[in-house]
Amino acid sequence: MKAPEMGSELDSKPPRRSHTRGFGAGFLVKLALMGLVNAFGLYGIAASATVGSWAICLFLVLALVIADLIYFVPSRRMLPGKYLFPGLLMLVVFQVFVILYTGMTAFTNYGDGHNGSKDEAIAQLTRTYEQRVEGSPERAVTVLRSDDGDLALAAVEDDEVLIGTADQPLAAEESAQTDGDRVTAADGYEVLDYAGVVSASEDLEQLRVPVSGDPDDGSLRTEDGRTAYAWEPTLSYDEDTGSMVAEDGTVYSDSGEGSFVSEAGEELRPGWREFVGFENFAAIFDPEILGGPFVSVTLWTFAFAILSVALTFFLGLLLAMLLNDPQLRGRGFYRAILFLPYAFPMFLSALIWAGLLNTDYGWINQVLLGGAGVPWLENAWLARGSVLLVNLWLGFPYMFLICSGALQAIPSEIYESASTDGAGPVRRFRSITLPMLMVAVGPLLIASFAMNFNNFNVIYLLTGGGPVDLESTTGVGGTDILITFVYKIAFAGGTNDYGLAAALSILIFLMVALISLLTFRRSQALEEIN
Repeated sequence: MKAPEMGSELDSKPPRRSHTRGFGAGFLVKLALMGLVNAFGLYGIAASATVGSWAICLFLVLALVIADLIYFVPSRRMLPGKYLFPGLLMLVVFQVFVILYTGMTAFTNYGDGHNGSKDEAIAQLTRTYEQRVEGSPERAVTVLRSDDGDLALAAVEDDEVLIGTADQPLAAEESAQTDGDRVTAADGYEVLDYAGVVSASEDLEQLRVPVSGDPDDGSLRTEDGRTAYAWEPTLSYDEDTGSMVAEDGTVYSDSGEGSFVSEAGEELRPGWREFVGFENFAAIFDPEILGGPFVSVTLWTFAFAILSVALTFFLGLLLAMLLNDPQLRGRGFYRAILFLPYAFPMFLSALIWAGLLNTDYGWINQVLLGGAGVPWLENAWLARGSVLLVNLWLGFPYMFLICSGALQAIPSEIYESASTDGAGPVRRFRSITLPMLMVAVGPLLIASFAMNFNNFNVIYLLTGGGPVDLESTTGVGGTDILITFVYKIAFAGGTNDYGLAAALSILIFLMVALISLLTFRRSQALEEIN
């Protein structure tokens, strides 16, 4: 009997069909998931278009079209894209976009008082600098919302209902119905109840309804949705000169740095976002601005990162070598105990240590030291030592874990040959263990350095960057590293200078990238040991 040929059997089997060509359960699941993706995508497109974020809108359109093509077009060429597209999309959103946005922000004055555009700043200034029109009466008003979604105010005067919006002065509305001095209905408008007024309070605060076509009559403004007064701006924008003119004739000219400034040096706030070139980078190195704190924080950042890596590595290596002895009983139990600090959430451990090190109520001072008032977190040098101690507690189990694995990978025959040649324990460690260990853990040490260089959590949760230097105007503290320094400048310093913080972030990135590049090149020399 003749055996069937292998090729004929393979050729006789029908090719496996992709679920994109059929209508089975897999296709229905994919259809449901892509339906959700398209729903969220269309919502994002509509929302971004509504607020005028056209770049985000265009990105969402392209991403949605590409996703539909990849997952619905039945082509083998699309198969790699099904696996790569989600990761690439997340990479663009959470990495590329963040890097580009940070880079653009670093060259602007973006921060408190410089958040929006010039037109928004002008509108805000005219609303902020107002005064009540002399002799203007108090008016009972009703808050309405037009069919177009615009807020409106209605007032009853001499048995006549006047309705106006931000773009339309008060005008008579014959279709309106009233109940005393309140409007109860009007064609084309919805009368807002108390809940509606409260929900629209932010927009209502910005609403200005012209009393008439004459700007000198002012505009109605209400704070409670029931009464209103006529207010007039004390600042006006002169389009011919591009300056703000006050009621007393003072001229505030465009300073070229995102604000209006008078000849006397008085600056109007808010300003607007403006391109400032390398001013933020110059401010970092200017001794009168950030130069002094920047140097001290940078030195401590390098010291903290280097000492953290060195201490955790050598303690982890020491424990790994002690527990690598096969004759030691209970090695598994000891290893499990040593791994516990790494198993607990880091932020919980840091908060617990902050309580233990408290000067007045901490367990270390009150119990171990018999009521001593050692300022572990209030003295700059003691706080730095405490930070290193806590980071050692949190980091040595990781080093212990990787060193244990690397030690077990070293062949025992090498140690036997070295012992035969008369090498002692110190010589074996220096010539065999450490070099071969560095081949395996070298890249991990570089990654650990980069992580500790930006170890925001330990610093912020344990000391908050403190103790604060009272002589500094930046709020910098004794344990602040660069990343916590950036956080304070951007969010906790009172000025919220995002442009300066973005410039510092770029410098941090360059420092870590340069150090990582140099150390990776040096670590390649260790590969010759293999």
